[in-house]
Amino acid sequence: MNDLKMVPKPENKAFPTAEKFSMTEKVSYAEGSIVSKIIIRNDKGNVTLFAFDKGEYLSEHTAPFDAIVQVLDGKGEVIIDGKLFELNVGESIIMPANVRHAVVAVEKFKMLLTMIK
Repeated sequence: MNDLKMVPKPENKAFPTAEKFSMTEKVSYAEGSIVSKIIIRNDKGNVTLFAFDKGEYLSEHTAPFDAIVQVLDGKGEVIIDGKLFELNVGESIIMPANVRHAVVAVEKFKMLLTMIK
């Protein structure tokens, strides 16, 4: 007898397809934390929402693919290869693949990170 069970693929209830939603409303601030929610993750790339409390940061690191940051709320800093960029609502920056970068919340801010493989 075969003990294997077919497990249904989990539904993405937070981000249903063919329905509109507000990016800024889909991720909430949490005191002293960074909150992230994955919108899409597959073999072609990732799209993730982040909400940073003031003073929170992602430490310097690299990624194997280019990624674009889009600021949805507040103000943040992106440091790329030692160069600091202040980003406000509506501004974006591309972080190149394999180059050290970090993200710092100057004030509470929300960003959308899109990485295409």
